[in-house]
Amino acid sequence: MKDSGFLLIALLLCFGCKSQSLAQAAPNIILIIADDMNWDDCGACGHSKIKTPNIDRLAKDGMRFDRGYVTASSCSPSRASIIKGQYPHNTGAEQLHWAIPAGSSTFVEKLKASGYYTAAAGKWHMGDHIRDHFDIVKEANTAGFQLPSGGEKEAPKMIAQQPSGCEDWVATLQSRPKDQPFFMWFAALDPHRAYEIGIIDNSHTLADVVVPPYLPDVPEVREDLRQYYDEIARLDSYVGQVVAEVKAQGVEGNTMIVFISDNGRPFPRDKTTLYEGGIKTPWIVKWPEVVSAGSISESLVSTVDLASTFLQVAKIADTSDTFEGNSFLPILHEPKAVIRKFAFGEDHWHDYEDHGRAVIGKEWKLIRNDYFDLAATPSADAGRSMTFTAMRQLKDENALTKDQLNCFAVPRPAWELYDLIKDPYELENLAEDPEYTQIREELSKALSEWSNRTDDFMPTKRTPDEFDRITGQPDHSVRKRPRADKKEMFGTYGKY
Repeated sequence: MKDSGFLLIALLLCFGCKSQSLAQAAPNIILIIADDMNWDDCGACGHSKIKTPNIDRLAKDGMRFDRGYVTASSCSPSRASIIKGQYPHNTGAEQLHWAIPAGSSTFVEKLKASGYYTAAAGKWHMGDHIRDHFDIVKEANTAGFQLPSGGEKEAPKMIAQQPSGCEDWVATLQSRPKDQPFFMWFAALDPHRAYEIGIIDNSHTLADVVVPPYLPDVPEVREDLRQYYDEIARLDSYVGQVVAEVKAQGVEGNTMIVFISDNGRPFPRDKTTLYEGGIKTPWIVKWPEVVSAGSISESLVSTVDLASTFLQVAKIADTSDTFEGNSFLPILHEPKAVIRKFAFGEDHWHDYEDHGRAVIGKEWKLIRNDYFDLAATPSADAGRSMTFTAMRQLKDENALTKDQLNCFAVPRPAWELYDLIKDPYELENLAEDPEYTQIREELSKALSEWSNRTDDFMPTKRTPDEFDRITGQPDHSVRKRPRADKKEMFGTYGKY
């Protein structure tokens, strides 16, 4: 559904008391993307110990979205979906490391064509074909960084300290032309693995760590999470520098700053899954001339909505029907506005083969695991971590709880249904409970209708794993992953 022009006009009239400069000057837009940061791993979203004063201030001065979702629980597919404004299966880049295809349309090229100065700085991860959609791309240099060969107790081998990916953000802002509105794509490497000791002053302590119930509360897990927290704190410092620079340039009022993550934390049962720890994202918008400070929205939003929103903010009419999202501009004016009834998430190959879909409603989530014969093995970097190394050992000792064995379970349920209000960690699968049959059927229908509407498909063949699921060691014989042709599927799940 595309937003009605009548709705936008009505909202703008209702908020006519906002600064008249909004109608006169094209708003600037800054998109800040964290790398593998969980939705609630900052003070603004409820964590009492993580040191994120700048992200917290961003929320205090703007709007916090409590129901924001990414479309994919994997880095590059998520970014492709954001920039193309399409669901991952339609981007041509739905698997990890697939480049966005040549000839792709993005919202950035439309901003550039309309007179915006467009710049990207930090993590890229989208291939070479859309680089010219930006006036400048300053890609973070990670050439000197190597992952540790086994576990992360030892420090990574480095030629230089692992970059945060944020080093060029302020310089990019400072070097922009001052006679054009601007769009900035600022993508961090923090808090992606691997981690280092001592990257910030006043590091977090083991006592600061909150261990979710699906991970064992042992020293190795706490230390792993502690280092992850430090990377979030380093990212936070760069967020503060960006906000300060925008203010110093005198454009704070007419600059929209959006903060999100590309997917959830890089730990077992989070990243690369369709649980909240995989696809729910922190989502904050600061825009002083439009957004009321300290406002909170419970309305569903999806990162597929960003493209449509940015074009509407820039007052660029798009008649190509390329973008599949809905503008969330109405929510910025009225936090209770509804732009979508459901959000949708996808799971594709990421180091290991997998395929699944999720639909999220007001209170419920339904997950469909298409390859339920495969374990929900975490991403390779999480698989090499202190956390998963400890979990493997504890599994051998029969010392893991049922909830902590999720990543090892074979087969998995074909369907999973969760009450997100009563069961925020998604530990009680209600899919087979007769009491919830109607809810499951309603969500299944919504998922089927979305699949048909967006031309979703089941791959005709599976993609080989690139790492051993037991040892985590790489299989160097697997280099190019075969693209799968689209195919209509009938049977257990119906056509989609």
